[in-house]
Amino acid sequence: MSSNDIIVSLDIGTSKVRAIIGEMNNGTINIIGVGSADSEGIRKGAIVDIDQTVQSIRNAVDHAERMVGIQISDVYVGILGNHIALQTSHGVVAVSNEDREIGEEDIERVLQAAKVVALPPEREIIGIVPKQYLVDGLEGIQDPRGMIGVRLEVEATIITGAKTGIHNLLRCVEKAGLNVGGLILMSLAAGQLALSKDEKTMGTCLVDIGAGATTIAIFDQGSLVATSTLPIGGEFITNDISIGLRTQLEIAEKIKLKYGCAVIDDAAEDQVFKVNRIGSNVDKEFTQVDLAHIIEPRVAEIFQLISQEVHRLGYAELAGGYVLTGGTVCMPGILTIAQSELATSVRIAVPDFIGVRDPSFTGGVGIIQYVWKHFRNRPVGYTKKPASKKAVTETKPAQPGLFERFKNWLSEFI
Repeated sequence: MSSNDIIVSLDIGTSKVRAIIGEMNNGTINIIGVGSADSEGIRKGAIVDIDQTVQSIRNAVDHAERMVGIQISDVYVGILGNHIALQTSHGVVAVSNEDREIGEEDIERVLQAAKVVALPPEREIIGIVPKQYLVDGLEGIQDPRGMIGVRLEVEATIITGAKTGIHNLLRCVEKAGLNVGGLILMSLAAGQLALSKDEKTMGTCLVDIGAGATTIAIFDQGSLVATSTLPIGGEFITNDISIGLRTQLEIAEKIKLKYGCAVIDDAAEDQVFKVNRIGSNVDKEFTQVDLAHIIEPRVAEIFQLISQEVHRLGYAELAGGYVLTGGTVCMPGILTIAQSELATSVRIAVPDFIGVRDPSFTGGVGIIQYVWKHFRNRPVGYTKKPASKKAVTETKPAQPGLFERFKNWLSEFI
């Protein structure tokens, strides 16, 4: 990437679709545009209506384009869901340069070698995350570029997903008139932004509580080691409010955002609001305390389920505790309930960029940081170019590596 590039992330969630435009300026990231649109066609994090999802993506992208005055053509898309799985892999190659200096092509070849694993026909590789490299048996190397060696190995985590979920997501983005620069696992992206290096090393659970799903990602020894998705989120709180107050879901959501408080003791008795009830023409008055009596048990249950899932994954004791993010954690009192139910250190992660200081933007901003860190040495860039008062983001096609060229040559004889 050049010193002044543009990266666009697309976060397709259950309640909102967000397009975030990041500009790279001399090694620093500036968020220059944010587009947001209500999600239609997505339930519990999964696409259930292609056309509605496409329209939501277009609305979000148009919003971001108008804010900055550029035309977006390429995006990096976040992916999540209960179909995501992790598996470890190992790749080995001989260093190709005559002087035995390890270069970019050697790293690309060893990562491609690690991707050669047996997968069921319904699954597909989304990405690969190197844990460590080994040069002639020497372990613990994070970046082997420029080192001298004969044999290069990599221990990596392969991220796989269901072909149906992946292809439907790609289909929606492409039908919205966009090119997909890459799929980024939302847990990795959020971890890039929300967790410090020490937290990733000592063992920390990152919990992204969205509207329709809660994603649990456990980082240990510097890497993502486990991930899981629970089909619970902010919508469940909204449903409870809708039933408890006997009102429409849309009204319940507005009430939750305006008056919601997760702790009964913190709720104000003098905070009074009127609710239009189903089957009645007369509005009924409720207080914030009444609302908190509905919200607190559901929020406590969500954290109990999170704790059970983390125990099931085999990580009961995490030195780094829990880090919360996602739109639902904005509600007052969430942190208090989390600390009580999880019985360990808990904090809320918020992006430190102007215009996106909200936990719901953690994943989208994280994608931009992740791409900048892991793709800037690759031959794929997003560059601002003038085009009739607009700048157009373009992707340069990646040149095939030696492994790919060999595979293509081999396929001619099979």
